[in-house]
Amino acid sequence: MKKEEIHLADWERIVFGLAPGEFMLEVLIRSLIIYLVFTVVARLLGKRMNGQITQAEVAVMLTLGAIIAPAMQLPDRGVLLGVLALTCVLALQRGINFWGFRNSRVEEIVQGTESALVKDGVMQLDIMAASRISKQQIYSVLRAQNIYNIKQVDRLYLEACGLFSIYTNEHPEPGLSVLPTQFERLQGADWLGVQTRAGDQLRVCQNCGTTVPADQANEPCPACHKTKWVEPIC
Repeated sequence: MKKEEIHLADWERIVFGLAPGEFMLEVLIRSLIIYLVFTVVARLLGKRMNGQITQAEVAVMLTLGAIIAPAMQLPDRGVLLGVLALTCVLALQRGINFWGFRNSRVEEIVQGTESALVKDGVMQLDIMAASRISKQQIYSVLRAQNIYNIKQVDRLYLEACGLFSIYTNEHPEPGLSVLPTQFERLQGADWLGVQTRAGDQLRVCQNCGTTVPADQANEPCPACHKTKWVEPIC
């Protein structure tokens, strides 16, 4: 379409486009066919496509969207071409899943692996940086599980599908508070099960959560080498 043919007052073109009226009915028929085929393909792709999906499955979903749109809307594209492309994506995804089932290395490459973001109540800052997960995201996840002391966490994993798995310590030591800083005044009170501060015996690294005796708080953290120490909570 040439630029001199474009006019803001041309409401018929804006609303109905340049396709003939019969194409509206054709779009309806195309959409019904593609919808039915897509429903079958999505069902055959497996239940994982309905849940938290991995990076490989995100790529598949985006590919499906790119395949569906032209087959529904473009008059010069046949429906059969879209059906064939959907079938190819189905075969590719099922083939990769089967290959990954037979070969653990392929599964790791395609699906990804879990990352341990917290170990023994200490944040693994290098792994968090590689996973592009901030400390505030960790704190938010823990608070959602009613965890306010990071020493309550034995392990926190970021799964390959993007979910967090938390394993708690039944007998936690005093540790770093994950409460928002604006609630600092509440940390000295019995609030939502958060007990008073642990006293003068311990200090905790505000950067990673490592706990040391109070007399070592004038030295860098042995884990992250930062020097910002705060009082732990129980």
